[in-house]
Amino acid sequence: MKQIIQSAKSGKLSLKQVPEPRVRTGHLLVATRASLISAGTERMVIDFAKKSLAAKAKARPDLVRKVVDKARRDGILATFKAVMARLDEPLPLGYSAAGTVSAVGGGLEGTFTMGQRVAMAGAGLANHAELNVVPRNLAAPIPDDVPDEEAAFGTVGAIALAGVRSLGAQLGDLVAVLGVGLVGQMAVQLLALQGARVIALDVNPDRLALAKSMGAELTWTLGEPGLTEAVAALSGGVGCDSVLIAAATDSSEPLALAAELARDRARVVLVGKTGTEFDYAAYMKKELTLSVSRSYGPGRYDEEFEGRGVKYPVGWVRWTETENLREVVRLMSPSLPRRLDVGALISHRFDFDQAEEAYALVTGGQQPSLGVVLHYAERVCTAPAFAAPAAAATGKCVLGVIGAGNFARTVLLPELARLPGVEMRTICTQRGQTAEHGQQTFGFANATTDVDAVLNDTSINAVLVATRHGNHAEMVARCLSAGKSVLVEKPLALDRAQLNQVITARQASNGFFTVGFNRRFAPMAQKAAAHLARHLGPKVAVLRVNAGALPAESWVNAAEEGGGRILGEVCHFVDLARALIGAPIKTVQADAARVTHGVCDDLSVSLTFADGSLATIIYTAQGDTSLSKERFECFAGGTIVTIDNFLSLSTTKGGATKVEKSLGQDKGHRAELAAFVGAVASGGAAPVDEAELIETSLATIAVLDSLAEGRRISLED
Repeated sequence: MKQIIQSAKSGKLSLKQVPEPRVRTGHLLVATRASLISAGTERMVIDFAKKSLAAKAKARPDLVRKVVDKARRDGILATFKAVMARLDEPLPLGYSAAGTVSAVGGGLEGTFTMGQRVAMAGAGLANHAELNVVPRNLAAPIPDDVPDEEAAFGTVGAIALAGVRSLGAQLGDLVAVLGVGLVGQMAVQLLALQGARVIALDVNPDRLALAKSMGAELTWTLGEPGLTEAVAALSGGVGCDSVLIAAATDSSEPLALAAELARDRARVVLVGKTGTEFDYAAYMKKELTLSVSRSYGPGRYDEEFEGRGVKYPVGWVRWTETENLREVVRLMSPSLPRRLDVGALISHRFDFDQAEEAYALVTGGQQPSLGVVLHYAERVCTAPAFAAPAAAATGKCVLGVIGAGNFARTVLLPELARLPGVEMRTICTQRGQTAEHGQQTFGFANATTDVDAVLNDTSINAVLVATRHGNHAEMVARCLSAGKSVLVEKPLALDRAQLNQVITARQASNGFFTVGFNRRFAPMAQKAAAHLARHLGPKVAVLRVNAGALPAESWVNAAEEGGGRILGEVCHFVDLARALIGAPIKTVQADAARVTHGVCDDLSVSLTFADGSLATIIYTAQGDTSLSKERFECFAGGTIVTIDNFLSLSTTKGGATKVEKSLGQDKGHRAELAAFVGAVASGGAAPVDEAELIETSLATIAVLDSLAEGRRISLED
């Protein structure tokens, strides 16, 4: 990916190609769509990096003291090496951006979703880069009607809002904003929105005119006479109730001016970096309160809050930096009767590839600028594409089996034993007697209770994972890491972290994976899908599942072992809907009936698809099991295709119905296993597109997210 990098030693700035970051627990991987160059803050960083060592030392005497202390402790040579190593580190630039979530780290499942737009904050985090990894407390959702380029102002807005909150301004208060760059302009608007009367002060007439249009009651060019008299006239001789210093200067003049304009016992807040010498008498006589606003708000610079996602008690800290960021972006919504208008603050726009030109504009000072926005090309954030497996064609599927529960023993293993081209090599179960019984029954050469006996056997090129649901993802990842292709019974994973574990292992493996979604292989399902594919318009499908009750104490309902029936069985029908419609799933919405027996297994799931199609899954344990378990109705182009319990397939068109019946159910198990064996033996690709299996697995996890959050979950990028 591309990222703006600056050398701390030379100050040279360049757009570089760097490795892509990886998502981690408690964080989001975000594809950046827009980022903001803050002229004041970033120019200060750039200018510092360009200074000589002597100039750096003069500008940061605090760092010099640390160097001296280290030299005394560790010696001059070690200190010199440490300093030069530190100066050699590349500096990421940027701290205010917006983008689209590409991956959700562990612990954030349902809080954020892939494809969701978020504003992000933090120096070294919300960088000018195509991809960024940001912690949960430095990201906030963007309203649908707020453009990315405006949401990219979120961090700067949070800085302004934190400063405004520090003022404690109330309705009707007269507030002076000294310096109306980006932070000052946003502070003017925020103060006006809450009913304060704002005086904007600056040396730049154009910025003052903009502040006037944004809600300032009075604007004044600094240096012109009569300011004190104008403030007195506006306040009835009282003076300003508070002063926000948003200027960036080495001079201490802003503090002197603030004391002159402030009323008795007023509050002065610094949100910009200025000189800090002040007239003690002037502040003492009016008993002024002087404070420095902590950047975006409470939580800033707290590693526990920012890096580890620790929450502050809302009763004690209502407006953290996270909530300030969220509120600022919310206030940008055009749907509000009065809004925070940051579009007016954009002076220049550049494509990200032109970032060096953008910085030349900002640092050159030859052309006035305010909000300079970088736009990024859209990245495709769908489920990952996987390279074709590199396993050699052996002409044979040498099979290892991990887990042999009831379903494996009664359905899967008998079918596999009958298929040509399958060598039953090793069966592994938790209990020795079960393994030995499986060996004798299905003709395995070896029986074991040691998973490594399967993974370390180089002659085994395929593995069936039929364990309980909780370790499916781990087993698949281990098999893939061992270079073996794997068929795992559903579900593939119980959460996004497990799903990411599979994805990571597959991307580095010569093998492939597939999931036991057998229904898409059923002859009737394939005929229905082929019939529907002839119609180019949107399709509508209704999948009704009369599942019957399951004892609440069943292992399937245990969170760690089974994950519940939604993950363990509803996944079948999410995948079947995907196969019948033949288009990517776009959104998931789920609603559950009131739970009366301890588990949630009565629900409806609504899926929307990229081609405009719809599918509804009705899954219930309330019915009479004497009625067919599964009935699917699909509508497209004046045609209705119905599958009833995989015993009959009917097609209705033009007033006529054609019915095809079967003497027994064929839910596709044999065809699924044959496809897997054939793909392994030929060294070919997986029988089902692996990215599609990731998509349907993610959509099933999103069913739980939707139930928990009471909203539609988007899978769209």
